Amino acid sequence: MTDALVIGAGPAGLMAAEALALAGRQVVVAEAKPTPARKFLMAGKSGLNVTKDEPLADFAAAYDSDLLAPMLAGFGPAEVAQWCRDLGQEVFTGTSGRVFPLAMKASPLLRAWLARLAGQGVDLRTRWQWQGWEDGAFRFATPEGARLLRPRVTVLALGGASWARLGSDAAWVPWLAARGVQIAPFKPANMGFAVAWSDHMAAHFGQPIKAALLRAGPQSVRGEFVLSARGVEGSAIYALSRALREGAALTVNLFPDLAPLALAARIARLKRSDSLGNRLRKLGLPAPAAALVMEFGRNLPLEEALTALPVPLLGPRPMDEAISTAGGIRREALTEGLELRALPGVFACGEMLDWEAPTGGYLLTGCWASGLWAGNHAAMVRGADP
Repeated sequence: MTDALVIGAGPAGLMAAEALALAGRQVVVAEAKPTPARKFLMAGKSGLNVTKDEPLADFAAAYDSDLLAPMLAGFGPAEVAQWCRDLGQEVFTGTSGRVFPLAMKASPLLRAWLARLAGQGVDLRTRWQWQGWEDGAFRFATPEGARLLRPRVTVLALGGASWARLGSDAAWVPWLAARGVQIAPFKPANMGFAVAWSDHMAAHFGQPIKAALLRAGPQSVRGEFVLSARGVEGSAIYALSRALREGAALTVNLFPDLAPLALAARIARLKRSDSLGNRLRKLGLPAPAAALVMEFGRNLPLEEALTALPVPLLGPRPMDEAISTAGGIRREALTEGLELRALPGVFACGEMLDWEAPTGGYLLTGCWASGLWAGNHAAMVRGADP
């Protein structure tokens, strides 16, 4: 007998499982991979950014729609921080407002969470790969062979369409679409963009362009990005990725803190007989930034090349390399409680849903908040005996 089934053991799925368990439901979590939360662990390798410490209205405005607004109101930045503390992981806020566990890594937080879930009776079954439906039941490939489950209630938390090797492969899309669930096509989000570099740029691959002001259409962001053999990537690029994906041109101001008149005066003091490289060196431009100007600004007036340098992009890097994805189950396919209208008793959460947000703690908080919301609403469904 299966009471409550959660498919997918990432942040959203585990949060849904905990909500169901706290409501007194007997929960089975089916995870295709040998271990849970692989993408979560990967995200924490360079410092686990769990949320951002800012007013809730500002935080919610970072999302591309208000789909998650009621969920964030119940589990927003303050609640995420307290949730981490309740798991024995104290947090701190960086200068940018981003919130991190003191340990910085995801593994201590995940270990504590899995132990708490086990204490709540959650049955985590790894290497259980969902394969769609068979005779009205959920079919799984398991180490013991095929298994069919007929739960009273189900929460799907299968992720989006990036980092397939970690579990988010979007294999579920045709199964749900065949049952009448409307799904928006997936697109890469928070991703790098390809650039056709000349050979001389290779010496600067892996180096950052710091303290720049990037513009894409009406949007602008202050930050840094990295030059790579594949193109440009990094936090400032990710923050503009939606506008860039939709065709906005990228320009870079390499002297955002210098007033135009002051920059013009510096340029006027340079010798016209100097090469462009020498003039950039005398202006104090770091080598990677100077190389970028040499690459794309040779035929521009120097002031324009330094303050509105166009960086032509070939398009987004492949979706499987993206940090997250846009697209997924459309809003009209869901009730307010995240139940699938076409599949009563089946709920969905996390990156399966059609929402988009930048990096900086928004992605994880959105997954946790939607998982909690789906789990709480699913807990109210009693259903028939399997």
